Amino acid sequence: MATEATFTIPADQFPLGTVFNQLPNVTVQLERLIPAGDVMIPYFWVRGTEVTDIESAFTEHPGVRAIRLVDSVNDEYLLRVEWARDYYDVLTILAETEVPLIEAIGTSQQWTFKVRGDNRGDLVDFQQRCQDLGIPITLTNLNALTPVETTIEAILTDTQQEALTLAYERGYFESPRDVTMAELGTELGISQQAVSSRLRRGIKHILGNTLSTISTPR
Repeated sequence: MATEATFTIPADQFPLGTVFNQLPNVTVQLERLIPAGDVMIPYFWVRGTEVTDIESAFTEHPGVRAIRLVDSVNDEYLLRVEWARDYYDVLTILAETEVPLIEAIGTSQQWTFKVRGDNRGDLVDFQQRCQDLGIPITLTNLNALTPVETTIEAILTDTQQEALTLAYERGYFESPRDVTMAELGTELGISQQAVSSRLRRGIKHILGNTLSTISTPR
């Protein structure tokens, strides 16, 4: 069964951790990780600083081949890094074991990151690989996903998932409702009738899949 695990690592042991030497109060959030030949390309947000030359805070790490500022919003900076795959660390192990990274957030105290495996064995192999390389990784949470969690993307269309997510986030399912169907339609750029159809069909698919996994006593 698919399983998610949360690990922690000391701040200076995770890639990009050297930023805390110069900027101890920032938070770093990994946006995504893209393997590309002999390098990996992580995109990440740095929050909580007004330093204009943000790239210089990362250049001292030996794994960094190149770094570039992609975007900035107030005190948030999106950066793109070319990371050497022959520099062994957690990013390298993630690429080698093909364990999907769900999220990673770092502070000056520690890095916390969540990964997903097709089964627990994948996560055990990942943890063992880290330990073999002397990376002080600590498992803090292990969660087996339910059938609904593992198949939700398969049973919904992209438009149904978009409408349901927006409706949930905006409080459509609260009592009383925080948003109307017409307002959801305006935000999605579709008619109220189309919103109703997407919500109804999406909920029907989720209920059908969920109820089919429940064994009803006779």
